Amino acid sequence: MNRLTAADFDQELLILFDAYVHGDIDRRGFLDRAGKFAVGGLTAAGLLAALSPDFAAAQVVPKDDPRLLIVTEEVPSPLGHGTIKVYVAKPAAGTPKLPGVMVVHENRGLNPHIEDVARRLALEGYVAFAPDALTPLGGYPGDEDRARALFAQLDQTKTRQDFLAVADVLHKRPDGSGRTGVVGFCYGGGIAHMLATQRPELAAAVPFYGNLPPVEDAAKVKAPLMIHFADVDERINAAWPAYSAALQAAGVAYIAHRYPGTQHGFHNDTTPRYDPVAAKLAWERTLAFFKQHLPPA
Repeated sequence: MNRLTAADFDQELLILFDAYVHGDIDRRGFLDRAGKFAVGGLTAAGLLAALSPDFAAAQVVPKDDPRLLIVTEEVPSPLGHGTIKVYVAKPAAGTPKLPGVMVVHENRGLNPHIEDVARRLALEGYVAFAPDALTPLGGYPGDEDRARALFAQLDQTKTRQDFLAVADVLHKRPDGSGRTGVVGFCYGGGIAHMLATQRPELAAAVPFYGNLPPVEDAAKVKAPLMIHFADVDERINAAWPAYSAALQAAGVAYIAHRYPGTQHGFHNDTTPRYDPVAAKLAWERTLAFFKQHLPPA
């Protein structure tokens, strides 16, 4: 059976799904409005299921890959929620000092897809550090709808402090080289941008289609940025011209890529919005960027 892609869905439905994913409408609102697209035996609930993640089918690096060491650690966050759990993956080979990359999830917490992305980075020679913002609410619950509902309950001021605490711990790890970066997706892309404005020691930041910081914060960015944009993503892209101008005025080194014809979430290979060509190119560019700015010790 061929895998569904964004081209199999009406663009209006994809925009509606994006609004649902980001909390602008609830499940009932999505199902009510998606009904007009339910044709040929499909139901609105069937459309939602078709657009939702399939983690098992998309896994790239197995959870028990013998090339990796994987543990879960608790990081203290005194200004945040007290502690935050972090999924840590690194090469099993005994390389003493490795650069570190924080991997920041979307607005559903640390789901299996982001754990898989962390494992992919670990195989490239990094200590991959993937925190779960849902830690204070019991962690990722194993269900995307439930995770999204929990995420809306977080105190985002404290959650930002949690990510700042994780960045500090990653930077000072005894098995680290002292060179750290961050990659984030959607909500995590916004966190990657935020970290770039708050942590001058950050060596590289790669936000994928994340909310941009306030324009006045651009001058605080010290890390080189590689920013990936989806093409059909007005919610994110509308703010870019002003922020780009502010980065230029501040002399910040950045590269921005916009991928023609892609939807928000195009790198996430668990859903039909995944674009394999654009995702492959964006990931190759990301790895090259990290290799440039996060060399081994």
